[in-house]
Amino acid sequence: MMKKMPPAIREHALQIANHEMGHYVVARALGFETGDVTLKVTMDLRHQAGASITLTRSILSIEDMKEHLEGRLIVLFAGAMSQALPAKHSARKLVDKSKATAILNGELGAEQDYAKIRELRHLLRNISYPDTDPASPERITAELKEITDRVWLRTQQIVEALADTITGLGALLVDGMTIVEQWGSPADTYEVVLTGEMLERLRQVQAIPSLSVWA
Repeated sequence: MMKKMPPAIREHALQIANHEMGHYVVARALGFETGDVTLKVTMDLRHQAGASITLTRSILSIEDMKEHLEGRLIVLFAGAMSQALPAKHSARKLVDKSKATAILNGELGAEQDYAKIRELRHLLRNISYPDTDPASPERITAELKEITDRVWLRTQQIVEALADTITGLGALLVDGMTIVEQWGSPADTYEVVLTGEMLERLRQVQAIPSLSVWA
């Protein structure tokens, strides 16, 4: 990383790095195949970032589908929750749930995550409650809330259990950022790519435990 990265840019980069590493770490813990993690941050605090997660897997039963959907929802929630972990060192890192909610609602980014969450939770509810009466909106709303609350709580448990790994890898990602030059002139963008192969070699990644979707 460039030693003179402005503090405001580094702070923003760390939040986004934690977000992407939250997706990455939780996905691995739940058995998803993972790949590269990328991050770009501009001087005016715009960013592009991503964690590559393979969604292909064998679905042999309705229970397999439910588990897959809940796992995917947890991975999607994990980005905002990881971004809402405390920035400074603390004895135990707890999710700022209000901040995580604001992130998902689009106040701090992650609109795409929440759009996927809204669609997938409907699919999970449709499978979980096959006798749905479309004329019972109150029941449907209650069922959606039950699913969302359960998945939210499980995500919080997992993110807080793996918080040191998430923030440690987030800091590592930011430490690898370099400023991009174009045609010999400094650009305004810091960027980094950690390939899947590079991540696989890291002790922190190798130590990620296998966890269940359900507590």
